[in-house]
Amino acid sequence: MSEHRPHDEHTSFIKTPKQLLVVVILAFLVPILLISIIASLATHSVEPSAKVASDAAIAKRLKPVGQVVVAEGSDTPGERTGKQVVEAVCSACHATGALNAPKIGDAGAWGPLIKDGHAHLTEMAIKGVRQMPPKGGNPQLTDDEVARAVAFMANQAGASFKEPPVQAAPVQVAAAPGAPAAAGASVVPTAAAAAPAGATSGAAAGGASNGKAIFEANCVACHGTGVAGAPKIGDKAAWAPRLKQGMDTLHQSALKGKGAMPPKGGNMALPDADVMAAVDYLAGQGK
Repeated sequence: MSEHRPHDEHTSFIKTPKQLLVVVILAFLVPILLISIIASLATHSVEPSAKVASDAAIAKRLKPVGQVVVAEGSDTPGERTGKQVVEAVCSACHATGALNAPKIGDAGAWGPLIKDGHAHLTEMAIKGVRQMPPKGGNPQLTDDEVARAVAFMANQAGASFKEPPVQAAPVQVAAAPGAPAAAGASVVPTAAAAAPAGATSGAAAGGASNGKAIFEANCVACHGTGVAGAPKIGDKAAWAPRLKQGMDTLHQSALKGKGAMPPKGGNMALPDADVMAAVDYLAGQGK
């Protein structure tokens, strides 16, 4: 019988020295390569442009639904700041020193007044004193607005008066006709719904043409009382010789200033068209 050798199931695949060398080399290289790849993935930095885009996206997602914007003052009567009231009403005299009014920023003139205190100065401004009419000639000003104006002017001369705070108006929501109002909201109809058919707003109809409103906000301090020789509104005798000069002359006098009246009545923020509209209104009352 022929002799059979048992089969060795655990025979190694390494049969030559060369194969052994290859296995040893791979045993070192493969782990090193794997470690390098993993380290590269872990420490891989994001491209700057991608990071910026990512930061912007995150900021956009975190941005609040609404934002609180603090604006300087308001055009709503009763909510105007001291600076706004001074520029619109008080500067006619206090910016120029007309009628011996203490000029804004003149510490020497304001010093004794500041010692009287904010409350006393405000009371005098509301009631009127010497040649200054009550509330500077503008009765539409609220007491708080007068107090803010006094504080603003006095503070320019070294005082530290505090302006009365502006009370926030209730939130008003514009609603289209027929739309249900939200609970607790104050609904203001849209312009189209509020205005009667065929009506046009004052701004649309005449641009800056509301001469009466401009007069009441800027000119009444002098022309309502006749101080400093200003022709009083409705005084036909005082306006007659001025009307003979022609409207162009009256417009230029108001724009450039004349006598004790400063240019644009002391409110240089007024557009020329507004000044001329106020002159037209005044002249119309004097005819």
